[in-house]
Amino acid sequence: MKKKILATVMCGAMVASTLAGCGKANGGTSEGTVYKVGIVNYVDDASLNQIVENIEKELDVKGAEYGVTFEYAPYYQNCQADSTVLNQIATDLVADEVDVIVAVATPVAMVMQSATEDNQIPVVFSAVSDPVGAGLVASMEAPGANITGTSDALDTKTIMNLMAAADADLSYVGLLYDTAQDASTQAIIDAKAWCDANGVAYVEKMGSSTDDVILATQALIAEDVDAIFTPCDNTIMTAELSIYELLQEAGIPHYTGADSFALNGGFCGYGVDYANLGKVTGDMVADLLVNGKKAGETPVVTFDNGIATVNTETCAAVGFDLETIRAAFEPLCTQFKEITTAESFE
Repeated sequence: MKKKILATVMCGAMVASTLAGCGKANGGTSEGTVYKVGIVNYVDDASLNQIVENIEKELDVKGAEYGVTFEYAPYYQNCQADSTVLNQIATDLVADEVDVIVAVATPVAMVMQSATEDNQIPVVFSAVSDPVGAGLVASMEAPGANITGTSDALDTKTIMNLMAAADADLSYVGLLYDTAQDASTQAIIDAKAWCDANGVAYVEKMGSSTDDVILATQALIAEDVDAIFTPCDNTIMTAELSIYELLQEAGIPHYTGADSFALNGGFCGYGVDYANLGKVTGDMVADLLVNGKKAGETPVVTFDNGIATVNTETCAAVGFDLETIRAAFEPLCTQFKEITTAESFE
């Protein structure tokens, strides 16, 4: 995947633009209109970068279809999980009078929503696991205000059932996450409830940086857990390449809420197709700008959480037989995919 290269050291410093003919979301677009699209990513990781890449691809497709231009390159920014930088990006995008802001991940969506309350620039979020719980929307069907988007809400129960299907003797589970990640909150509550209901003990370890996550992983290994669960947690996702070999050596499978974890060495990622999530997000942006749809009246889009992605290298390393795992998982998911370790999706 091509990395986004920022024009300045401070990713909050926006590139000035003098694009002419920028249109607004009024449904009266004429051919040749140029829309300024601010895309803001939370951090570099395989999941979020895949989303951004597919948003951009879809905007190019829709631009050709409608005879308009979605100008996103000058306005793309990545705050690298820095709240100060994120707030500056929001200020700059508002000053640039972009036509829409695409907010990738919950922390970005929350800041962008706050920054646009007065000027009503529409915000389309992506990869927000719990939009209602985060206070972003009034409801999934009628978001209200100036915001809507796509959700990667996680079916935690199924992930835990996959864990039990792979190991009939499962008795001790590690929960690895960052308490600051809103996407993890409900999923961890659900995982604990599943453990309690099924007589499985659990231990929690948290980390807010890659170094913290490495230490937390080592602590879980020392606890001799049978398996580890992580939701759609961007902090752990960023650290996966630094911990997967530790878990392989310990023979502990890591079950997670996205296929990107498996790409980066985790045993199993279960959840939505992030490439498709990015595509649908791009479609929503085009619909708001070109067809005059209102963000607050556009339902949040959710997806079937039915894809289990297994890293075949890790599967062997932790002592599982791939065909046995396939047979155990297939009744619990709509798709079973195989993947090998890499830094990013092709």
